[in-house]
Amino acid sequence: MPSYQIETEIEINATPAAVWNVLTDFAAYPDWNPFIRSIQGEIAQGEQIEVRIQPSGAKSMTFRPTVLVAEADRELRWLGRLLLPGVFDGEHRFVIEKLADDRVLFQHSENFSGILLPLLRSGLGKDTKRGFLEMNLALKARAEGTDLQGESKDLDTRGADV
Repeated sequence: MPSYQIETEIEINATPAAVWNVLTDFAAYPDWNPFIRSIQGEIAQGEQIEVRIQPSGAKSMTFRPTVLVAEADRELRWLGRLLLPGVFDGEHRFVIEKLADDRVLFQHSENFSGILLPLLRSGLGKDTKRGFLEMNLALKARAEGTDLQGESKDLDTRGADV
């Protein structure tokens, strides 16, 4: 089965707990998150949540993935499917890796697979990746207590398609 992965990462000058708190404060997403506009539901393994994404310049999409991992200050991962398994699946992953007491590497990725992937791949490589990068920058700004126009050192937005 064909697959496609988007991987991005950014260093954030904040503690793992601070980044986790921003990442899981879903009520505040409309205030800062330019990609994931809302999340509803309980973040616990096995729970189904409702996620609405809208990459800049693209239409919004709502889906209901199942939470696979919810490890505080470390990882949030879910699996979304279109209709049935194998049609179009996306495993979305956020990982917070502690680099120092007040510095983390935030990894934001998704692995897509399914028979519809060849039809949807071009939008993923463009719109979805742009959404990931924009969210990473906004998360960094919020966790560091700056705004996107404010001064913030080392806006590292490494991202690579695999």
